[in-house]
Amino acid sequence: MVNDELNEMYEEIVMDHYHNPRHTENLESPKFEVEKNNPFCGDEIKIQINLLDNQKVSVSVTGRGCAISQASGSLLAEKINEMSFSDLQNTIDQFRKLIKSEELSETELDNLGDISALSGVRKFPVRIKCAMLSWVALEEIIKDSGN
Repeated sequence: MVNDELNEMYEEIVMDHYHNPRHTENLESPKFEVEKNNPFCGDEIKIQINLLDNQKVSVSVTGRGCAISQASGSLLAEKINEMSFSDLQNTIDQFRKLIKSEELSETELDNLGDISALSGVRKFPVRIKCAMLSWVALEEIIKDSGN
């Protein structure tokens, strides 16, 4: 019963982010921009990032594709907007652990918040790439930035 309620709550979070994506307005003159696609299923994602004066991130995530890829992008945007650029890789690493069923500490789970709604994807290995698409794009931005 508890698992059913938890799964239902997770499904609601994913579908809310799919139907009402956050931070989708294109940024004017973004400092970083990357587009990624998943050729197997047609998912597309574009991430734009600007750095505010205090090295906090301003983000836009747009795309099209399945509910998982688009909800994942929206959850990513909601999480990292106004996050310190230097903290991004740690959040990516925590998400990767979640998706790969690796053990997460309570602190890491708390940090991920609603992103944990995507944990059910690990039951469907072919959908992991859908969930990871925006995170891989963000990681590319970090690597390209030299940080």
